[in-house]
Amino acid sequence: MTTAAPLPAILERWMAGLIDLFSPRTRPQVLVLVAGAVLAPGRRTVTAVLRVMGLGQVPTFTTYHRVLNRNTWSSAALARCLLGLLVAAFVPGGPVVVGLDDTLERRRGGRIAAKGIDRDPVRSSRSHFVKASGLRWRSLMLLAAVPWAGRVWALPVLTVLAPSERYHRQRGLRHKTLLDWGRQMLLQLRRWLPDRRLVAVTDSSFAALDLLAAVRRHVCIVTRLRLDANLFAPAPPRRPGQIGRPRRKGKRLPKLAQRLTDAQTPWRRVTVPDWYGEAERAVDITSGTAVWYHGGLPVVPVRWVLVRDPAGRFEPQAFLCTDPGGEPVQILKWFVLRWRLEVTFEEAHAHLGLETQRQWSDKAIARTTPALLGLVSLITLWANDLMTQTALRPRQASWYAKSDVTFSDAIAVVRRHLWLPEDFATSQETNDVLKIPRTLFERLTDTLCYAA
Repeated sequence: MTTAAPLPAILERWMAGLIDLFSPRTRPQVLVLVAGAVLAPGRRTVTAVLRVMGLGQVPTFTTYHRVLNRNTWSSAALARCLLGLLVAAFVPGGPVVVGLDDTLERRRGGRIAAKGIDRDPVRSSRSHFVKASGLRWRSLMLLAAVPWAGRVWALPVLTVLAPSERYHRQRGLRHKTLLDWGRQMLLQLRRWLPDRRLVAVTDSSFAALDLLAAVRRHVCIVTRLRLDANLFAPAPPRRPGQIGRPRRKGKRLPKLAQRLTDAQTPWRRVTVPDWYGEAERAVDITSGTAVWYHGGLPVVPVRWVLVRDPAGRFEPQAFLCTDPGGEPVQILKWFVLRWRLEVTFEEAHAHLGLETQRQWSDKAIARTTPALLGLVSLITLWANDLMTQTALRPRQASWYAKSDVTFSDAIAVVRRHLWLPEDFATSQETNDVLKIPRTLFERLTDTLCYAA
């Protein structure tokens, strides 16, 4: 039988600020759940968390479940505090760049009320559509350069559940689409960071005039643009004494698809670093400013960027930026960071058991997935703190020359400091013998024997 061990003192220091947002009675349980979620292999159920912490036989196990399904605390307040910690650590100056994307958590069961039938982004392709039952999550992540990793990581800050239309209809509620959730999250970000320039990188689902018009004065949006979008010159100024409604647009401009085949289109070859995982990619670009207009919808001024590959390895693409003064190469550099969000989703599945939790109450469901994604950011912060003590090196083998630090290395160094107690010492007789407390030995043995 495993025995509970005291929590490492370093965890309380790491959680300073965040733990204060819970009530004094809830804080001990939160620290156990956080440490257990980091240390547990395989599934991240509350049961697995308690067992890895040596609490498999504790009679008061329900108090740990109540942290998720009953106790009062604010996910938004935690997200705001986490954002402040991340910005202070990784983006002390310059624009704050965030990514916004959604993911599907595959779940079944009659008690999961908010689930719906959605397109499975992992199993689907352009020519093959696969549907899956699950929960749709919209996640806002900070895109920040991590110095010791040598690249930009996507660090989750705010994740919200977007229930299905059936869920809202059965309860007589107004349905909020993914665009509604995205607009609300971006405006919330502006309230949290009122004095910083904000840039949001999104996929093509956000290329909607209603959304762009609602947030463009608060957040600069970078996303894809259709090659057949209706682009116009800005409306000419009104003449003195002119009557009638003000014009909303000027002369129609050629569509971007036409510019691709026009021999008069001026192209410029540039090199974009870190192009979807590659070291760099040489592309031809052309750019301009216009207003994007569609009947009955708001008019949005944009900077458009048209891109083609001189080697012909990908189809021509178009991008927009709601800041008409944006520099085309910088717009491309921002947009290619979007794939980092997919990397983070995969890391959360592989190392933090995302999609393996099994809560059934609505409140626990709405809290658990955001908490697991938030752990990605917390672990990155904790590894950054440990970098002041020792250099973080990637795990290598004779057959695998790994040069860059990845999230697996970051979580490994954090786990090492959570596993080893403060009084972990070598034997006085020989350096080859370690004195391991019995509680730690039992926890390690139990974890390894039942590891999935």
